[in-house]
Amino acid sequence: MKINSKLFGPLLAAALFCFNPVKAQDDLLGLLGDEKEEVERVKNAFKSTRVIGSHSLEHVAGGVLDFRIMHRFGSLKGGSYEAFGLDAATIRLGLDYGITDRLTVGIGRSSLYKEVDGFLKYRAIWQSRGGKNIPLSVILVSGITRNAMKWSDPTRENFETSRLGFYHQIIVGRKFSDAFSLQIAPVMVHRNLVQKSTDKHDTYHLEIGSRIKLSKRIALTVDYFYGLQDQFDESLGITNPLSLGFDIETGGHVFQLHFTNAPAMTEKTFLTETTGKWTKNDIHFGFNISRVFTLDRKN
Repeated sequence: MKINSKLFGPLLAAALFCFNPVKAQDDLLGLLGDEKEEVERVKNAFKSTRVIGSHSLEHVAGGVLDFRIMHRFGSLKGGSYEAFGLDAATIRLGLDYGITDRLTVGIGRSSLYKEVDGFLKYRAIWQSRGGKNIPLSVILVSGITRNAMKWSDPTRENFETSRLGFYHQIIVGRKFSDAFSLQIAPVMVHRNLVQKSTDKHDTYHLEIGSRIKLSKRIALTVDYFYGLQDQFDESLGITNPLSLGFDIETGGHVFQLHFTNAPAMTEKTFLTETTGKWTKNDIHFGFNISRVFTLDRKN
């Protein structure tokens, strides 16, 4: 068979291209340069911005408003006469807004002591992987609380500053896997007015919070605060807050059901006035409900 010499060159070039596509692709990528690996920010270490009582590693996303109901019933030790605590209740209503993915501002109002509180929460370091490997997250929180109860003795000289309390918290934590997250957070609380003359105005505490995933939508949560010794008058019987609970996800809601010895829901109060003891059945059943609304879709 006679081969047309005019077709031989193009046929040979096509054959070489078909039998060596990988090399041709590699050469093309070499001309384009190496692609940079994308940075992946780690999210959902906790399913809520609160472990139970404490702030968690999570933030409200930028442009999103989080309406939160925090509720505590009375103590279980009241027995059947008090419907095991259901006859009494305290509540906090809060609004948290994500200015950016790193900065959240929040306000709230509690029925206990008629407290009004506000806070700023900033994500200084964000755990990430891929193009940038950062092993943990660091969150900074600062808040203020105002007690709005009437003065116990209005005839004496009372100062508005006596109503105020402040707290500052540094949260360091890591999402180890989809099933386990852990955070540690030192907290400092300052009270302008203390209960006893021997009380410290500045108190120091260490929070340990954890989330253990049990199923696709249910997780076990633990929230414990350890307070340094000799910060309160012994006659007050101040104890360390401990809360155990379950997070349940249902679409746009996150339900947190828990048991705790701390009926208060602001850092200044539950860290400096908790007196309940688990060993004496002085435990409160409670729940948190969160519902988010996207206000700024561009953000």
